[in-house]
Amino acid sequence: MRLSTKGQYGLRAVVDLADRYGQGPIPLNTVAQREEISEHYLEQLMSQLRKAGIVVSIRGAQGGYQLARPPEEITIAEVIEILEGPIVPVDCLASDDGCSRSTICATQGLWKRLADAMQEVLGSTTLADLVEENQRIRRQSQDGYMYYI
Repeated sequence: MRLSTKGQYGLRAVVDLADRYGQGPIPLNTVAQREEISEHYLEQLMSQLRKAGIVVSIRGAQGGYQLARPPEEITIAEVIEILEGPIVPVDCLASDDGCSRSTICATQGLWKRLADAMQEVLGSTTLADLVEENQRIRRQSQDGYMYYI
């Protein structure tokens, strides 16, 4: 499965909001600038995430976007499924009808195990986990050595 920019950028944007959870609404142009994403494209992604209840938008001069729930309660699988659709490596697993070859397909079991593994990783990782990882990376880069000649 290859995520499109839709999934990648949308996830980066909600991680940015999660990193600032509790600080009030964040203007979309601020998120777009920090994450180096087109503001127009980000508007489209946020619209989908808002309709699905991941973010809320606040209007007005002090408005912007914020998470609708705490980062600990939002999984990466949730965000990716909203933006990309079902987390499956092949279309036949996403179909309710299945595949006409399912009874004779040797590869379907492989694809199902792969889908289950992806769901396990993405479903057990929350936005809070990624915020923690971001903070670890920032600390590491600040603790790095500076050499002067």
